[in-house]
Amino acid sequence: MAKGDFRLCDVVLDDSIGRSTPDVEHERAVAIFDLIEENRFEPVGHEGGPYKLNISLVEQKLVFSITTEAGEAVATHILSLTPFRRIIKDYFMICESYYEAIRSSTPSQIEAIDMGRRGIHNDGSETLQERLKGKIAIDFDTARRLFTLVCVLYWRG
Repeated sequence: MAKGDFRLCDVVLDDSIGRSTPDVEHERAVAIFDLIEENRFEPVGHEGGPYKLNISLVEQKLVFSITTEAGEAVATHILSLTPFRRIIKDYFMICESYYEAIRSSTPSQIEAIDMGRRGIHNDGSETLQERLKGKIAIDFDTARRLFTLVCVLYWRG
């Protein structure tokens, strides 16, 4: 194990919930790919990874189960979804508008909706960073990609 290698090498979403729409599955695949390519993920108090992250929903709680690349348990963090509910609901509504706009709206209308979508996504990312403070140190881009995955998981659930 390389001391100080604070990054994710694998991310798995709980598959017990099943698959979703092609748009949602595409978002999931892109977020995981981008997350593995570039991230900062530092479980507080652990000497270094790389890490594998399993994200699931259990009894309406968000569960982050972290292991080392070799499979040794590092930590499990269980977060209430309450601080995310409004943000996720708003995000889903604007995503539906965005996907509809892509099919039938002008480029300027699509851009306006996308700006709103990114703003709500940023709010969710900041909330996730805040909820993980003291547990897992992540940068903003990592938080954005993880928030996308939380939304995908929640969408299925």
